[in-house]
Amino acid sequence: MVLNGTKVAYWSYEPVKVTPQTRTILVVHGFRGDHHGLLRVADQLPEMRLIMPDLPGFGSSAAFTDARHSVERYCGFVADFMAALGLGPDTVLLGHSFGSIVASHYVAGHPGTVAELILINPIAAPALEGPKALMTKLAVLYYETAARLPRRLGQGLLRSQLIVRVMSETMAKTREKHLRRFVHAQHSAYFSAFADRESLLEAFKASVGSNVAEVAASLTLPVLLIAGEKDEIAALPDQHTLLARLPDGRLDVIAGVGHLIHYETPEPAAAFIRRFLKDHSA
Repeated sequence: MVLNGTKVAYWSYEPVKVTPQTRTILVVHGFRGDHHGLLRVADQLPEMRLIMPDLPGFGSSAAFTDARHSVERYCGFVADFMAALGLGPDTVLLGHSFGSIVASHYVAGHPGTVAELILINPIAAPALEGPKALMTKLAVLYYETAARLPRRLGQGLLRSQLIVRVMSETMAKTREKHLRRFVHAQHSAYFSAFADRESLLEAFKASVGSNVAEVAASLTLPVLLIAGEKDEIAALPDQHTLLARLPDGRLDVIAGVGHLIHYETPEPAAAFIRRFLKDHSA
């Protein structure tokens, strides 16, 4: 579809038989990812309808033509996308990593438009503060440098398979060789599918400049947090702090996994989602 001049690609996965009780989940992926990242979770929820767009600037979707790639603009995209598909207030909104920031800020600014909120590996604390601050600032420098270099050099730096592999090796916690190969192959195939370096820099600054805790008190609907025990990007202590700020929150922790729950442990994640939605029927 085309929304405000921006071409948006999306995928809808539906059960063989749709009933009035079928739940619809709108999925918002993380930074530099696209809809492929959440497919293993979708596979575990065959009785539900999952709608998965590529965010503007990523995957098969074009970059925004009318504004910068900010959290506010991405929230506007979610509102426009839901309106275009006629998704009503019984919809479940799910966000992973950067998608957790977009999803939570959308709900805070549009109360009553979704029934439940699910955040996987949620960004629960400021990235530019605390023990992650130095690494975050180095990452900002990386994206800014790539944006300033001559186009071919900048694009090459951003799409460097060596850098992608180092990132993938750092985040993967599984010791299963075939699963690690799968994770690396996914990152190699899709981590560089962004529209251009300018929109990528804007989106990265949005991802490190906001967090879920900023709007936690405004999230009055049922909220499920699914966290990884070994997550170094969205640390577990921050998840407990975020939980305490939520009016109606639940935290489920998956042992032995980090920031790649959607790749490494989709089965327990899906089980937590199914139980949560059963407990909070729309």
